[in-house]
Amino acid sequence: MPKKIFCIICGGKSPEHEISIISAKNILHALDLNLFDPVIIGISKTGQWFILPEKDLNIDKLNIGENETHEPVLLQAFGDKPILMKRNADIGFKPDVVFPITHGVLGEDGCIQGVLEHLGVPYIGPGVLGSAIGMDKDITKKIVSLAGIAVSPSFTFYKNDNIDVNEVISTLGLPLFVKPVNMGSGVGVIKVEGREQLLTAIKDAFVFDKKILIEKAMIGREVETAVLGNNNPVGTRVGEIIVSNGFYTYENKYENDNAQVIIPANNLSDKSMQIITNLALKAYKALQLDGLSRIDFFYEDDNHIYLNEVNTLPGFTNISMYPKLWQDAGLDFTTLLSSLAKFAEERFNERNAFKTTR
Repeated sequence: MPKKIFCIICGGKSPEHEISIISAKNILHALDLNLFDPVIIGISKTGQWFILPEKDLNIDKLNIGENETHEPVLLQAFGDKPILMKRNADIGFKPDVVFPITHGVLGEDGCIQGVLEHLGVPYIGPGVLGSAIGMDKDITKKIVSLAGIAVSPSFTFYKNDNIDVNEVISTLGLPLFVKPVNMGSGVGVIKVEGREQLLTAIKDAFVFDKKILIEKAMIGREVETAVLGNNNPVGTRVGEIIVSNGFYTYENKYENDNAQVIIPANNLSDKSMQIITNLALKAYKALQLDGLSRIDFFYEDDNHIYLNEVNTLPGFTNISMYPKLWQDAGLDFTTLLSSLAKFAEERFNERNAFKTTR
């Protein structure tokens, strides 16, 4: 059986550009080369697409596209013709499956998923709608609330709103968290303890997005579960994040080594784990997700579990919870990637079976 072309897309214009490169490296190294031929496409911080050196991501993670060996790639949506071509070449290729491990805005929010839909290729992760919903923390909270899943109390504000910080504090109390709505990996998240700090945090959060959340700081433990699949998804046991200094920021995740990942979560009964996993599966379906997602909760007790957020393209770094949770479940990294490719093809075939004409 011929090997399938497995295209990894990484980088992008998001503040999570560097994390995307790390995820891509790990995916490349774990991929089953008996089944797949990898091709790597890097998106620069200015939005240009490049074919990266074959089977090699040992490049300056900050400089995709600045190296003379990075060949620009053209996208062509011409039916059965090749869709990805080097600028100076006549021969193109069409991937059998794409893993757009492009964390954050323009990569995880439905934008790149829409491009891949037009190109007509199977891709890993939720579709356009699920990706867009999952990226927007405000819409996520609204939808899962309608599905009967508890969320932390919060206010949503747009950039031009007149924000009464006294009312916010009076309603939610202190401390609070201020978050850009469409951002991941803890980028732009600020914990505030007082009024003046809140005013500064609001200003800082609007640097990243036109819409922000101001949330009540929850007391519960930060727990996470991983979900895999399409129409009949399955979930893992529950892992826990323990931060020795502050809260789970971008720096604590990737720079300061202040976060400890515990799988399974300590002192959590099988019953409690099942409750959390069931809530994760319920949220997964309500949010129209496919392929994979990591679902995060605050846990106080079995009667007080609050959805924190979902991550529709979770990290695949050495410290990332999603692959670690599946490893705990007996699914190694290589097999996990093959399963994700299978689910991408399954959804693609299901979608193509629908009529597109009257």
